[in-house]
Amino acid sequence: MAKRAYTTKLQAGLGLIPETEKLLELWQPGMDSRALLECALSSGDFPTITARRLRNIVTEGFAPRYLAEDAAPALALKSLERSLSELERKQLFFLFTCRANLILADFVRDYYWPQYSSGATSISKRDALSFVEDAVAEGKTTTPWSDSTRNRVSSYLLGACCDFGLLGAMEGGGRRIETFRPTRIVTTFLAHELHFRDLGDSAVLHHEDWRLLGLGPEDALAELKQIALRGEVIVQSAAGLVQISWKHKNMQELADAVS
Repeated sequence: MAKRAYTTKLQAGLGLIPETEKLLELWQPGMDSRALLECALSSGDFPTITARRLRNIVTEGFAPRYLAEDAAPALALKSLERSLSELERKQLFFLFTCRANLILADFVRDYYWPQYSSGATSISKRDALSFVEDAVAEGKTTTPWSDSTRNRVSSYLLGACCDFGLLGAMEGGGRRIETFRPTRIVTTFLAHELHFRDLGDSAVLHHEDWRLLGLGPEDALAELKQIALRGEVIVQSAAGLVQISWKHKNMQELADAVS
């Protein structure tokens, strides 16, 4: 499979958290982006947003994040909506946004978390710009980006990380690195969602999505063991081998159990 290229789609909206909340309320199974846009335009829920801007939010922002893979993200979020706190929704929005925007995912995995682990206290616009410039030089974009595009995208990266709680306010030329810890429901969701995608137990533990949450394979195993203490799975590990027995067969069963 060809490596995905970096895009500028974050410009459609960074975290889009309030907009995503409203659009998920309007979305119903079977709706594609066009039907959702028509529903949103007629709903009256976006009085301060122009029709053109709303179209951009739905088609370039919401749809790639939540209507991908036959709308599996939207279906999962709808099934869990009564069980998720505001923080948990935000962390799951972050996960799906990273999946849809490879440049954000790589920035978080390859730059943010190493800085976090090293004890750095902030990330500057210059830091983000250097990351973008290196990506362009390495051919990770479909075409060479202009200086203005590089500047904009570096701002998008910091803005998205701020929206999702990884970064805070500007201080001394940089955004403060915030304490970030995935909640129990979020780690439970990710473990099961990866399993439901027919990944083997080792592949679940080594999946790159854990790194978005600042967790490596050993951390993921520790999370699975915590889930096992609640009786949701059975984890057997010895000599580097891990076997997991999964109680729930699909996302709806997991949602019912979480509820």
